[in-house]
Amino acid sequence: MRGFVRPSRIIAGWLAAMLIAAGAPVTAAPQRVVSMNLCTDQLAMLLAAEGQLISVSHLARDPRMSAMAETAANYPVNHGRAEEIYLLRPDLVIAGQFESGPTLQMLRRLGIRVEVLPPAESIKAIRSGITRMGELLVREDAAADLLAGFDRELARVRSDHYRGKAALYYANGITSGRNTLAGTILDAAGYENIAGDYGVDSTTGLPLELVVMAQPDRLITGAKWPGQSRSEAILDHPALKKLAPDTAEVTDRDWVCGTPFILRAIEALQ
Repeated sequence: MRGFVRPSRIIAGWLAAMLIAAGAPVTAAPQRVVSMNLCTDQLAMLLAAEGQLISVSHLARDPRMSAMAETAANYPVNHGRAEEIYLLRPDLVIAGQFESGPTLQMLRRLGIRVEVLPPAESIKAIRSGITRMGELLVREDAAADLLAGFDRELARVRSDHYRGKAALYYANGITSGRNTLAGTILDAAGYENIAGDYGVDSTTGLPLELVVMAQPDRLITGAKWPGQSRSEAILDHPALKKLAPDTAEVTDRDWVCGTPFILRAIEALQ
């Protein structure tokens, strides 16, 4: 896959160490935790004590989406349905902001504690998410260690060198601006996001003509999924192929969630 660079052994080793560093749970900590969101799955797996996390979402096992698919294979999965989660007898359910409202309401009515974490779209939000997960699991020390390692590795991989202009362009002609996770990754890797040329800060559509007019030095697209999709047809447009020969088809799993795994995405762009 062009543009893909193997993550450093330092990052891989540090993340692996965080998976191993789990001691006995604190008495006041929740003992049966269920995560029903891909991004909370990964933070919970990084921070939970042994035996504390009893289920993760089914997406956590998908290697196309999850940076911890192999680790997730050790956990029972759930599909975000209130009935199946209730039968797991959790004392804490951790969900994402866009989880089904009726499901969360039903779980709360059944007397189950439900905590919702917003998506992390910036470095500051990623740090806050790590801290919050540590608080929910009563694993503050583990969260502090993870945070320190994240900050240390971010300082190492963050680039102050200007690498040129880059375009984030996905299926259906969607782009991501600076105030998104993808934009944060791009900025940390030393690229100027062309979305800023058109006043785009969030995730929205961008006409192909404007991408071409911006003349980016690098074009970054999402990995294509199996099968045929009209939404992805725009990515095969001849104008894009001629625009930036140094095209990187990103690995979605490192870009999907605001977790320490974005370090691998930043390094891959370099």
